[in-house]
Amino acid sequence: MIVKKIIFVIFSAFIFAFMLVVLELNKNILLGFILAAVFTAGFYFLHHLIVKRKNKWYLKIGAWVGWLAVLAGVLFITWPPVQAVPAVSVKNPETTEIISLSNGDLQGVYNEDKSVEVFTGIPYAKPPVGELRWKEPQDPDNWDGVLVADHFAPMSMQPQNLPIYNSLAQIIAYHDYQITPDDNYVEPVSEDSLYLNIWKPAGDVSNLPVMVYIHGGSLRTGQPWYKDYNGESLAKEGVIVVNMGYRLGVYGYFADEELAAESENGTTGNYGMLDQIKALEWVGDNIKSFGGNPDNVTLSGESAGSASVSALCTSPLAKGLFQRVILESSTMAPVNPPHSFRQLEEALDAGKKTKAKFGCESVEELRKLTAEQLVNESYTHHHITVDGYALTETPYQSYKKGIHNESAILHGYNAEESAAFIIFDHANLQNYENKIRSYFGDYADDILELYPASDDDEADKNWAVVYGAVFFDYPHYCLNRLANKNKIPVYEYLFSKTNGRLGNWHSGEEVYCYGNIPENSALYDERDRELSGEMLTYMKNFIISGNPNGDGLTEWKQNTGSDLLMSFDNETKMTDEPKHELFDILDKMDGWK
Repeated sequence: MIVKKIIFVIFSAFIFAFMLVVLELNKNILLGFILAAVFTAGFYFLHHLIVKRKNKWYLKIGAWVGWLAVLAGVLFITWPPVQAVPAVSVKNPETTEIISLSNGDLQGVYNEDKSVEVFTGIPYAKPPVGELRWKEPQDPDNWDGVLVADHFAPMSMQPQNLPIYNSLAQIIAYHDYQITPDDNYVEPVSEDSLYLNIWKPAGDVSNLPVMVYIHGGSLRTGQPWYKDYNGESLAKEGVIVVNMGYRLGVYGYFADEELAAESENGTTGNYGMLDQIKALEWVGDNIKSFGGNPDNVTLSGESAGSASVSALCTSPLAKGLFQRVILESSTMAPVNPPHSFRQLEEALDAGKKTKAKFGCESVEELRKLTAEQLVNESYTHHHITVDGYALTETPYQSYKKGIHNESAILHGYNAEESAAFIIFDHANLQNYENKIRSYFGDYADDILELYPASDDDEADKNWAVVYGAVFFDYPHYCLNRLANKNKIPVYEYLFSKTNGRLGNWHSGEEVYCYGNIPENSALYDERDRELSGEMLTYMKNFIISGNPNGDGLTEWKQNTGSDLLMSFDNETKMTDEPKHELFDILDKMDGWK
């Protein structure tokens, strides 16, 4: 009898603990934890009565089933609410002075030590909904009164995961999950997402350099408020930081001949890119009101955001809107960009298939579909398009003609770019050769000779190197050579530093170069924090003048021969480009001339 009681207590305690873990990972509201405890206590009381008075097996089973059903009900009844993300982590932050813009008055909030003013959710275009879905961004409407810019606008419409999935990803990939009552909500998504955010040094400032950042996410996911690229640290260094939401997926990159015909510019397929240009135009018109210099703007981005920056470098519409660029882990410089890109014919063909899928004969019918009905088409439409307007030809073609918008470039890639993308696509000795041959075709023998594999570990390591080189490393090598051809000062890096969090995987460098390593995080050591200070200073210097060098820093030499990289690792030093032989093969495969 005692053994049965012990088993009962252990098993029921396990279920209760599991329920609490699910509630936490799913970000349920506090009421869920309270109800779970109350109903668990009720179950124990009820079970005790059944055992003591009726001792019937079917009543015991009924009590268990009832308890589990109630716990499931608690999970759904206390589902986390949709809630806007606050501009700062401070509770009840102090508000800033009112700033007057052409569209209305604006008031932001201070960060914790009041060294930075933050303004979030500022409209830079009309909401692209209804008849404005798949149209060029329009000027924003004026607003009455004072717009209190203390919360971020919703992230652009995109496929959503359950909160528990996002929590598990944070644990497994980033290793920095935190238990706190402050995040028990779901971040909002909406087609109405054309808003930007500004971080500026507190007080009356003027003529400061500006950095405009474009977030990544394969042009189908992502949001402007992620902590790794928060603009607070750069603002403390005297830089005004701006980032924005822009249309993603099917809403930003759907193409159709009917849409091109109704556009006075004949464009289709690049609405997300046009949003980015609109945001840059807004910065040019309004950043003086925040103390920024519209003639000293650096455009920055990571991953698909960097691919966007790369496209904007040769867009005729972006000429004069920025002076320098920072590109992290992606460019569109190869002859045939390996991702985030397609020609107009491909885009139009994909658009026809989407219309057929939904049984729509016209764009008007597609516009009547809800955003939720279309959202999963984001997996089909997330490519910058050569539309003849925003992008008249590939960046490679423009650079070859000497056409570009930037006067200096800072760019680079990480040592293990591929790690996040091959989690479910690892190689072994059995499948390694097939993987290489299926991708490289006539050039597979060259790759296999350069990267032979004798066991599973070597096969997997080689596959990771080659995959990362094709999609990330090689495009930077191409950009560097095009920059040199056009006599653009160019500084390239290789980020290799490991840590307890994301390490040197794709996007791992961002928390360093934007100065956002958490103060109390045990996932980073003293060298990580020192390196972050160095990288932030290099960034600041480049944003100010186009040259990252400065007092107390290791000299970052220009990569004039496409063979010198700044190594960010346990030591900061210049190093040689390690993959020239592989890049030579990729040149042949890509048709580089």
